[in-house]
Amino acid sequence: MDLGKVQRAAVLLFAAHGFAATGIRELGAAAGINSATIYHYTGSKEDLLASIMRSCLEAMIDAGSAALRISAEPTIQLTALVASHVGFTATNPLTSRVAEYEMRALGPENRYAMQGLRDEYESLFALVVERGLRVGDFTVDDATMARLALMEMGTGVAHWYRADGRLTLTEVQHNFVNMACKMLSADHTLFDGTDYIRQPVLLGSEPTPNSTSIPA
Repeated sequence: MDLGKVQRAAVLLFAAHGFAATGIRELGAAAGINSATIYHYTGSKEDLLASIMRSCLEAMIDAGSAALRISAEPTIQLTALVASHVGFTATNPLTSRVAEYEMRALGPENRYAMQGLRDEYESLFALVVERGLRVGDFTVDDATMARLALMEMGTGVAHWYRADGRLTLTEVQHNFVNMACKMLSADHTLFDGTDYIRQPVLLGSEPTPNSTSIPA
C-alpha cells in the first residue's frame, strides 16, 4: 500500500473539513482503497493523524536545527530560521495547517508526544531571540511575544502563498526576514552576502498542487 497516498488524501480531507468531520470511509474513497486496508496499515484515524503530524514536526525541527548551524551569530541564525520556517510552510501548506490546528483532536498520549515536538521546535526560536537579546544584537520589550509573533507570522503563509503568485518563494522569505529584523531591531547588514536560504523539503503527506480535488 502507498502510505503517502493515504496521508495525502487524509491531509486534503482534514484541511478541508476537519479531523472530526472526516470518516474512515471518506478517507478510503479519497485514497482509492477500502477502509479495512487503511486500518490494517495505518491503525486508527487518530494514529494516521499523529503520524502525519509527527513527520511534519520532526521535519521542521530538522530544518530549523540545520538553519541554526549556518552561523553562531544570532542575527544570521534568526534570518536562516525565519527563512526556513516560511519556506517549509509555503511548500507544505496543507500539512502545516493540519499539524497546527488538529492537535486538539488527539488523545492524551498522542497529544503529549506531539506537544513535546512542537515545544522542541518553538525552543529554537526562543534560543535565538534570547541569545540575541543577551549579546545586545536584538532589542524587544517582550521576548516571548516576539517569538510567538515570528512563528505566527510565518505560519500564516500557509493560508495565502501561491507558487504562481506575485512573488517567488525566495522573495517572500527575504521579505519575512526583513520584517523579523525590524521587529527585533536587528542590524540587517550583518547577514548581507550570507546564503541563508535552503531548499525546503516536500513532505510525502503534502498533496501536489494539481491534486486538490476534495470529495464533498
